[in-house]
Amino acid sequence: MPGKTNNNGNIYVGLVHYPVYDKRGNIVATAVTTVDIHDIARSAKTFDVKGFYVITPLASQNQLVQRVVRHWVEGMGATYNPTRQAALSLVKVAESMEGAIGDISRHWKSGVKVVATGARSQRRNIGYHRFKEILSEASQPFLLLFGTGWGLTEEVMRHCDYVLAPIEGAHYNHLSVRSAAAIILDRLLGRG
Repeated sequence: MPGKTNNNGNIYVGLVHYPVYDKRGNIVATAVTTVDIHDIARSAKTFDVKGFYVITPLASQNQLVQRVVRHWVEGMGATYNPTRQAALSLVKVAESMEGAIGDISRHWKSGVKVVATGARSQRRNIGYHRFKEILSEASQPFLLLFGTGWGLTEEVMRHCDYVLAPIEGAHYNHLSVRSAAAIILDRLLGRG
């Protein structure tokens, strides 16, 4: 609908570290990269996203995320850089996608719609313009999933309500996840 915009208050982002593929096609858990936490949190704050879940079942990786967030939200980082504090306050840790969905569901009466992103084209791909229309008319929450490693598994893709079309470059299609997240959030929630 022209003129109608989403208030972004029903959009969440999930950075999935398991289950994802490695370059050989094995299903693995990837390591958390602290720059992904910072940059995706900053993009989430820029586009007024409701929350950002770092999804990993690995206890050591959960502890790393919590330590980074504590530093910027409660520790020295909060005083040093208040804008970083605001961005990192959006970050939550979930051990699974189901855990993130369950956490979101506690705050909503309607079910969570799950949206996959990826670099590979799928038969089910939905374009950004069409999905932006869906968002503008929706009252339920949406969880945008971004895969690490070599992307979300086929099983995850099958269980998603929507699969966004990949970002198409000129000759190369292997953006960092933080770059892809920024581009997709801008396409869906930006004012331009």
